[in-house]
Amino acid sequence: MKIDVRRIYDDDSSTGYRVLVDRLWPRGISKEDAALDDWWKDTAPSDELRDWFGHDPDKWGEFRRKYLHELKGHKDTIKQALAGVSGSHLVLLYGAKDERHNNARVLKEYLERLG
Repeated sequence: MKIDVRRIYDDDSSTGYRVLVDRLWPRGISKEDAALDDWWKDTAPSDELRDWFGHDPDKWGEFRRKYLHELKGHKDTIKQALAGVSGSHLVLLYGAKDERHNNARVLKEYLERLG
């Protein structure tokens, strides 16, 4: 399965199975405009981890490690979500401004390892 990561505010593509991977709905985006196939908020970082990270690049390594640990605890939920993906192209959408340091990148890494 091909997995792409895109910022929901910049995404203008309708190709692929589109999934929002943030716990909070992105400001200023209507559900109609988002054109999502699913919203995996249960696989997003916990509120505690998200608040602690605060999108601080200096905390990226520790955030990544902690989030991967959280994802391992949601393995069954993630497998069920993947089973519902139609097609061979998954688009993980996130709202953060930082394109390098965000939960969607870590989730993609996890999904690729999961196979």
